Amino acid sequence: MENLNKYIEHTLLAQNATKEEVIKLCNEAKKYNFRGVCVNPCNVELAHSVLHDTDVKIVTVIGFPLGANSSQVKVFEATQAIFAGADEIDMVLNVGRMKDKDYDFVRKDIEMVRSACPKNILKVILETDLLTPEEIKKACELCIDANADFVKTSTGFVKNGVGAKVEDVKLMYDTVHSHGLRVKASGGVRTKEAAILMIKAGASSIGTSSGLKICE
Repeated sequence: MENLNKYIEHTLLAQNATKEEVIKLCNEAKKYNFRGVCVNPCNVELAHSVLHDTDVKIVTVIGFPLGANSSQVKVFEATQAIFAGADEIDMVLNVGRMKDKDYDFVRKDIEMVRSACPKNILKVILETDLLTPEEIKKACELCIDANADFVKTSTGFVKNGVGAKVEDVKLMYDTVHSHGLRVKASGGVRTKEAAILMIKAGASSIGTSSGLKICE
């Protein structure tokens, strides 16, 4: 597949990630002309200092990894991240409220973050390992209602979780694509073959820490 690099969001979200490792990640993203880098909020400013003169997008995570922060905290995180130089925001859905079928809360949670970043790409991490297919479809519909730009599979932080699955990506794509939303497959995508399967299922972006392996 041509231009596979332009699907890759080169990711480093480990809690022990050092500044040196973040700089290395950004330089690798420049070398391979990846779609973006995905880093924790504390590293956005550093990533921006390395990548400001490139077209590599700076992506960060909000309410990560549990999605259980208050909406007000998520809004503050998103606002600060954008000020520091983030181009795109990946927020975690409130999975507990989703399981409760408290759909009004889930939608408003997304809408509040959307209001904090009206000009930035907003992705919503559904954490598909913890949801049934019916819940995944409903969560996608709430993301449509809240004017998100992407739905994303996973944080990669669920214990014993699989992460992105082809069938989930296809379900998400089938639910959102006619409304203009896109799909990011993230979590466990470690090979070129796996990345291509995700793209064929409908993914427009691949979040992975194995970007070099995939593209080499």
